[in-house]
Amino acid sequence: MSVPPPTAVRWRIVALLTGLAFLAHFNRLSISVAANAHFIGPGGLSAEQMGAVYSAFLLVYAVGMLPGGWLLDRIGPRRAMAGMGVGLGACGVVTGALGWSGLAVAALWVPLLVVRGLAGAASVPLHPGAARAVSLWLPLRERSTANGLVTAGALVGIALTYPGFGWLMDRVGWPAAFALCGAALALLALAWWALAADAPADHPRVNDAERRLVAEGGTAPARTRSGLRDVLGLFGNRRLVLLTLSYGAVGYVQYMFFYWVEYYFEKELKLPPDESRGAAFTVTMAMAAGMAGGGWVTDALGRRLGHRWGSRLVVLLAMGLGAGFGLLGVSTTDPRQVVWCFALALGAVGLCEGVFWTTAPTLEPGRGGLACALMNTGGNGVGMLAPVVTPLLGHYYGWTAAVAVACAVCGAGGLLWLGIAPGETKAGPPVGEHERPG
Repeated sequence: MSVPPPTAVRWRIVALLTGLAFLAHFNRLSISVAANAHFIGPGGLSAEQMGAVYSAFLLVYAVGMLPGGWLLDRIGPRRAMAGMGVGLGACGVVTGALGWSGLAVAALWVPLLVVRGLAGAASVPLHPGAARAVSLWLPLRERSTANGLVTAGALVGIALTYPGFGWLMDRVGWPAAFALCGAALALLALAWWALAADAPADHPRVNDAERRLVAEGGTAPARTRSGLRDVLGLFGNRRLVLLTLSYGAVGYVQYMFFYWVEYYFEKELKLPPDESRGAAFTVTMAMAAGMAGGGWVTDALGRRLGHRWGSRLVVLLAMGLGAGFGLLGVSTTDPRQVVWCFALALGAVGLCEGVFWTTAPTLEPGRGGLACALMNTGGNGVGMLAPVVTPLLGHYYGWTAAVAVACAVCGAGGLLWLGIAPGETKAGPPVGEHERPG
């Protein structure tokens, strides 16, 4: 009698995570598209005020990351991701309601600060929760591919926000556009709740062959009882601290492009709005392609060179090339060449995104949620400087200097991987010793 092949439920989980990342980031970045079209300008809000709105999201997101990681380890990724989608979706609906309130755009600054802060809190579980789910659902040799797909979904969501949300605003107005996108995310989060589980052992459609496949190289508990001592103990893990600082460099580069690339094309290079949105779409899609391909490349190199050197090589090359292409982009004013150089820069940086999310849980297998949260705190703690620092540098020293600073940060972040040795997931403690019942 033939042995049945492994089921593929783990890849359905990855597909759901990718969809959540897509819609969450579409909702998350839509504020910048609405700002460029309707908020920033005479009688409205200044670029500096909108920079503060962007950073309100990132500040709360970064401050809440470690408490969110602690909660994630206790409740598991299924509950955490469902709460994320419903909460962030509700914030989108409320943003739309502000537009229907009759307030002038200039009066929306404080309400937007509040709503964006709440959106930042709701978004906390997104990437740590997705990476935690991947670490529980896939064997190590498939994880960078899976994490690359999830983060690529996020970038496709960001890329489509420029033309997609712009098109939607043109058709139904910006308040209705926010409300529709928020509702779509909340509905997908409810679908995740109905179809997902914390780990293969909890899912009725996973067969024994897939459970054995996922358990290759060891497993970790889906839910753990982490305390303050566990949180403080993360800072004693030198490799995790370096990983966090390196991811901070990635965050700075990403947020500079996410929030200001359309503005750069429109205001500095004098492209029409439609062309600026198209250029921003191209640049961001290049990063999405890099993320999707980079995960596969990392897993392939890991099988040939070992997980440690395969991961390290990808990051060193990716962040070095990202810095180089970014500098080439600001050395010319030809819009077509700028688009290509920026696309290559972000595509290169995207190659290593999945590596970070695969590495963090392996460095702290029993506290994977906290490890991912600490890394993401660095990514957003440094990254949240970009929306504010970039226009200030652009105003006083020129946008060439602003982009050059981001490139220098990127290159330095890559070099930190010379001190990072990605770990292997070890077998977790017996169920019942650390796992939360129910």
